[in-house]
Order: sequence, then structure tokens, then C-alpha cells
Amino acid sequence: MSKENSTPVVLIVSVVAIVAIVAIFVGKDNSDNEQTSKPQEPTQSTKPNKPQEPVNAAEVPDRAEKLTFPKLQYEPPSGAEYRVQLKSGPVAFVVSNRELPLVSVSIMVRTGQYNEPKGKAGVAGMTGFLLGKGGTKTRTAEELEERLAFLAAGLGSSVGATSGSVGVNTLSKDIDEGLAILREVLTAPRFQKSRFDLYKQKQLQGMKQRNDDSKSIERRELLRLAYGPDFFRNVIPTKASVESITVEDLRAFHQAWFHPDNFVVAVSGDFDRKTMVAKLEKLFAKWPFTGKAAVPVPTNKRFAKPGIYIVDKDVNQGRVNIMLPGIHRDHPDFYAVQVMNDILGGGGFTSRITNRVRSDEGLAYSAYSYMPGGTYYPLLFVAGYQSKSATVQYAAQIVLEEMRRITVEAVTDKEMVTAKSSYIQTFPQTFETKGKVAATFANEEFTGRGARNPA
Repeated sequence: MSKENSTPVVLIVSVVAIVAIVAIFVGKDNSDNEQTSKPQEPTQSTKPNKPQEPVNAAEVPDRAEKLTFPKLQYEPPSGAEYRVQLKSGPVAFVVSNRELPLVSVSIMVRTGQYNEPKGKAGVAGMTGFLLGKGGTKTRTAEELEERLAFLAAGLGSSVGATSGSVGVNTLSKDIDEGLAILREVLTAPRFQKSRFDLYKQKQLQGMKQRNDDSKSIERRELLRLAYGPDFFRNVIPTKASVESITVEDLRAFHQAWFHPDNFVVAVSGDFDRKTMVAKLEKLFAKWPFTGKAAVPVPTNKRFAKPGIYIVDKDVNQGRVNIMLPGIHRDHPDFYAVQVMNDILGGGGFTSRITNRVRSDEGLAYSAYSYMPGGTYYPLLFVAGYQSKSATVQYAAQIVLEEMRRITVEAVTDKEMVTAKSSYIQTFPQTFETKGKVAATFANEEFTGRGARNPA
């Protein structure tokens, strides 16, 4: 293998000794551009009845793969072009697009599940959901929904593991009212009692079904082994924690974290940029509470000891994950690792694991690997599949064989070109709409990479 391709191999070799296999036995298996030589264009002749020149057959390739294309040239936009530091606190990315009479405003919030008080697991998600669904000071939940429907507008809110979000989409003619509703949702949510009680009831009902779905069991146990039982992502809601949550707990969580200093804003649509910036300044001005400064996302994770971990369930199919410690997205080998994983199991039907386990052996409908880079802490490498119980061991042998093989044998030129081309050719999709431009740069700002690499 050439020097430039050796890095991902070293990474896997260095950690292959600490493989953790989670085997959960579950459900029944029902299982470069346009051709450069073009036909001649018709020409205007002084003789009206003169026939056009025929196309030379030698100019047309006999097979599609012989077509040639010019080299892809793409320059991504610059975030600095759209970035605005608002006087009222947040950083906003403001991207005008006059094609349709629509405006989208999305606010990312520096909070998450990691900010939940001890014994109150579930309060973050409950606050995030009811912020947009529980009414405001001047409107009940039903009145708010009715008004949004009349405006043909959308309002959404949530709080996940490491971030929160609130946003509104509306016709450009209604943007002033849309922003007024958004401000009231952010500053004076009602957390209506009937909606609060209904949400708790659904959460408690869902807990009773927590072990019915094999996929959810697999995911829960994978995270426990990957990060340790005390890591914030593994502190899941319980009956006791959900029942202990009150409306006042939601208000406290909201007022602690939902204020402009913790916001990053993405705005796109039909507006004049200067006018929209003025509207955003008004939206976040004179906030009625101060809140707390954002705190770093915890990184105190602990990978499990090497071994085979089994959750026994009386069914005849197995779900298997083979795990290794992963990397941070800013790791110098990140892109080499992505290409390696695409060849190994992340590239669908062009990848080795999928071809051998599914296409060649017919052992599983789904066989894959993934290795995303972590934003705040290293994530995981995972190779996985689902197969009937009788073939679980054989499929595991194949997956492990392919993991070892990619560490000791050079990949082929064809595999390398296919994997690289996949990333290169799909990269422009990151910025294919104005909404994606605003959202992408807002996310980079939110996670801190924008400050480290402003380009």
C-alpha cells in the first residue's frame, strides 16, 4: 500500500485488539463531463434546399463508459460572506434567495441532554418538544396551532443530546408575524398543562415497550458499551424521573439556556439582507431573562473491555455490532479513514462487507460499517449486520476477515477511485440550496469549527 493510504490501516491495527461484539438475538429473518466531440451544428446556407452535414459516426463512442467529461471545478461559498454578528448577541448567517416567497429562520441553542439536573432525565426533551407545542403567554396551544395553520407557517422545536433548536417557516409577506410568534415562543412559552400531561403519558407508555423492539435494544446496549453507563448519553429517562418532572422544571430549564448568547441563527429566503438583519436585531433585543453561559459538552466516556456481549432474546435472528474506538472529526487522518470505510463497508454495494455478506453469501439483507468523526468527542467504528441465528457466527467471521484484510492488503486502484469520487462528486450537495448554505455555516459556527477554520 502506498504511503498516502497507510494511515487508516494503522488506526485499525492499533485498536483491533480491543474489539467488542454486541450480539443480540432478535426477530425472524424475513429476510471527466459531456462528450467533447459534438455533432456539427446546422448552418445557414445560401442554398435553402441543401441538406445538413451528417454526423460523423467515428465521433460517437460505441460504449457509454468511453464518454469523456471535463474535470469537475467547484468553489464552495465562503461563510464570511453571510456571517453577521448581531448587536443583540447571536451570530447569524443570512442568505437571501428571491426564487420563492418563503423565509426560513432556524435557531440552534447551546444546550442539550447533558444539562439535565440529576434525577430529571427527560426534562430536556420534554422542554424542547413543548416549547413549540405547548402554547405561549397570549395563545393556548390550540390557538397557536390554528394561527400557524392560517398563515401556512411551520413552527418546530426540540432539544437533543448536544443541541437544541427552534425555528419558523413562513411566507415572506407574513415574516413580521412569524418572527413575533417566534419571539413569544422563545421568551414566554406556556407549557400548557394538558399538553404536558399528554407528553408524560406517552413517555411512560413508551417505556413499557422499550424492550419490544430489537433495534432499540441493540442501540441502547451499543451506547452503554461504547461510552460507559455514566456517560450523559446513557442516562435515559425512567418512570421515576419522568414522573418527578413538573412544569416548573421545564420553565427552569428553558430560562437557563434559551437566551441570545447561546443562539446561532440560520436565515434564508425572500428578503433584503439589510432589512432582515434589522428584523433579527429586534427579535433578540431586550431579552426578559439572562440565563446561564453555555457549558462544554462532557467527554468522560469509557470504552468497554474487549469481549463478546450477548443480550439473549427468544427469537431466531441476530443483530450484531463489532465495535472499535473511533476518532474526532478534526483528526488529521479523518478523510483517509472515510475513504477506507467507504471501501470496507460504508459504500453500499461497492463495499467489501456488503458484497461478501449480502451479495455473495446471502447471509443478511443489511451489512455495513461506519466511522463518523465525533464533534465533541471521538465516536465509534462499527461493522454490523442482521442474520438468522444459524448463520450469525459465519457472517461474523466474514466481517472480521474483511476488517483484517484491509489492514494488511493494499486496496485496488478501482476501489480507491470509486470511494474518492463518491465524496468529491457529492460534496457540492452540501451547498445545493440557499437553506443548506445557511444551515451548514451555522452548524460550523455552533460547533466551533467555523472559528478554527473560517474558510
